[in-house]
Amino acid sequence: MPKDGGIGASTKRREDVRFLTGKGRYTDDINIRGQLHAHFIRSQVAHGTIRKIDTRDAEAMPGVVKVFTSADFAGVGGIPTGWQVTSRDGSVMLEPKHPVLAEGKVRHVGDPIAVVVAETLDQARDAAEAVEIDIDELPAVMDMKAAVQGGPLVHDEIGSNLCYDWGFVEENRAAVDEAFKKAAHVTTLDLVNNRLIANPMEPRVAVGDYEDHSGQHTLYTTSQNPHVIRLLMGAFVLSIPEHKLRVVAPDVGGGFGSKIYHYAEEAFVTKAAQILKRPVKWTSSRSEAFISDAQGRDHQTRIQLALDADNNFMALRCETYANMGAYLSTFAPCIPTWLHGTLLAGNYKTPLVYTNVKAVFTNTVPVDAYRGAGRPEATFQLERVIDKAARELGVSPVELRRKNFIKPDQYPYQTPVAVVYDTGNYDATLDKLLELSDYAGFEARAAESKARGKLRGFGLAHYIEACGIAPSNLVGQLGARAGLYESATVRVNATGSITVFTGSHSHGQGHETTFAQVISDMIGIDASQVEIVHGDTSNTPMGMGTYGSRSLAVGGSAMVKATNKIINKAKKIAAHLMEASEADIELKDGKFTVAGTDKEKTWVDITLAAYVPHNYPLESIEPGLEETAFYDPSNFTYPAGAYGCELEVDPETGKVEILAFTAADDFGNVVNPMIVEGQVHGGLAQGIGQAMLEHCVFDENGQLLSGSFMDYAMPRADDVPFYSVDHSCATPCTHNPLGVKGCGEAGAIGSPPAVVNAVLDALHRGGFTNVTHIDMPVSPSRVWQAMHG
Repeated sequence: MPKDGGIGASTKRREDVRFLTGKGRYTDDINIRGQLHAHFIRSQVAHGTIRKIDTRDAEAMPGVVKVFTSADFAGVGGIPTGWQVTSRDGSVMLEPKHPVLAEGKVRHVGDPIAVVVAETLDQARDAAEAVEIDIDELPAVMDMKAAVQGGPLVHDEIGSNLCYDWGFVEENRAAVDEAFKKAAHVTTLDLVNNRLIANPMEPRVAVGDYEDHSGQHTLYTTSQNPHVIRLLMGAFVLSIPEHKLRVVAPDVGGGFGSKIYHYAEEAFVTKAAQILKRPVKWTSSRSEAFISDAQGRDHQTRIQLALDADNNFMALRCETYANMGAYLSTFAPCIPTWLHGTLLAGNYKTPLVYTNVKAVFTNTVPVDAYRGAGRPEATFQLERVIDKAARELGVSPVELRRKNFIKPDQYPYQTPVAVVYDTGNYDATLDKLLELSDYAGFEARAAESKARGKLRGFGLAHYIEACGIAPSNLVGQLGARAGLYESATVRVNATGSITVFTGSHSHGQGHETTFAQVISDMIGIDASQVEIVHGDTSNTPMGMGTYGSRSLAVGGSAMVKATNKIINKAKKIAAHLMEASEADIELKDGKFTVAGTDKEKTWVDITLAAYVPHNYPLESIEPGLEETAFYDPSNFTYPAGAYGCELEVDPETGKVEILAFTAADDFGNVVNPMIVEGQVHGGLAQGIGQAMLEHCVFDENGQLLSGSFMDYAMPRADDVPFYSVDHSCATPCTHNPLGVKGCGEAGAIGSPPAVVNAVLDALHRGGFTNVTHIDMPVSPSRVWQAMHG
């Protein structure tokens, strides 16, 4: 059993005390003396030429300090993109400017045109009504295929709506085509991965401050990675030296990817504070977030699976159109490419894979990473086409998967899509799923449902994801414009307590608890003696932030490296104090002992000696105990799992009700089982939300039809079941010191295909065998229409 507070203990989250008692400090809680308030005037049309912006009446209104337009940002850089993708013909992607405020044209509903800055928010809002804006509306291009085939140009200056045309693995292409010619069976499926709106609990907020006497800028923002915001905004947009720019991300109420990116509002308040010599604050409304936050998914795909006469997978081929929206968001180019194409092998030993992705500009809100980021799209395609193949072949979807699994004795496994899986056991997770879901008893339950006039179905899905994108030298070759390492500084105080400064950022993951558990376990002190500090570029080492399930595997590994440096130095001090060889010093349960003797020194004895060096080997080591480490992984981590959804369909109405959901995951070693379980629960709710409810819809003119919670259906408590979650089938990661894998996105990756597969299973059992696919969300109207034509 794990010791209290150490690795493996389900310790309650220490941060929840302040969150649940209203003591959290969110960005909107920050108010600086003398601050002004900003209100953005956003385009109400999806595409148009700006003819005139008249701000005179607005600037004369009470409390108004200034109305900003793009003219006030002349010479300011555009919002940069953090990843460059190369097309299959060798050309680099088209990368139009993304201005802070619209220049000449507006390109989506919500595109910021002007900003009113006033003494109060109400005054800014009132004055915004007096700003006269004349826009000649242009035809909007909404359909991706039409956009590529000659629709209206979103960006006239680049001459095309095709951002890139990417092929992977290009050298496999001919072999894949040949395998399809020789296949005994080919399954083809056309599907859509529906666009989603992230909707974190806390909308975005940005507060800019400027000290004229020192030239120091400070930005307070709801960000998942403050160091990256400082780098992008300082170096590429506002030309502020990094030592003169501080970025602070305090408590952040959820992100799910939408708070990774550098947004125009952050650059605006930072620059406006400098111009006006007063702090400037902007807080997004929920309605504003629907048209200004980066959105997720939005792929149209044709996927094909080739099988031989023995039902072995021979090759996989797919073509995807990926919506970029009107501008390239920070990491948008890599989502449908390197985070999608590299996962198309899935859990299977398919020898050949080829995918083509066309990234397209449309007059919609920009699209970027949303929980899972590319991996849900790949998993949905793959698990749906496998299920369809099983039905066409008349074989069990369970056994078709099992037959084609990579087996435990095949690791490390080189996939045909570049990545190398270090470890896994997919048969074990499948067996655990079948056990926990009582798959053997399903037929009896289906019969009972049929007796009540309902159709019961069971849907299976396997997933694998690549977390902790790495190493930096590899991703640099793939187009990343940043390193993907992580950092930590561990500072031991004289009385033995420890402060850890991490480049990772927590916005709901529980880092303040789990990181402290790791340190507690390594040294043998109580976790309450360890403080975790994050989110402020002024006191944390340069880090890449939190996304892509990287925090513990990458950030935690950096912390372990720094702590090992501390322990090694502390052993030298202990050896000196106990007149022993350093090789004989052991650390356990907070005590240093000399092997084979009764000599010992406590952790506090050593830390005090480090800062009060009266008896100290000064000739060989410096006083103090503080170390910094950077960790750049040698590979991704590869969590995997098997998910099962059991549900009923009402044939009279098409209504779907999930009755049970089982998740059997392999996350490697687990630091805090309770927190891991919570992460899976949250991901499952979001994945089920995508599968059954959520859908971001624009009309043909680019107007957002699902622009509020009246029209965008978020999952509620009665939309999801009690989950059965297991992570006992663990195969530890072989290349990080903790043996951990990511867990935060798994639920959102594996659940959508499980739900859709279950709906199709129910319909087939009810005799609706002509229904081969229903696009998400599987709403009652869609299910009913599929059944009844």
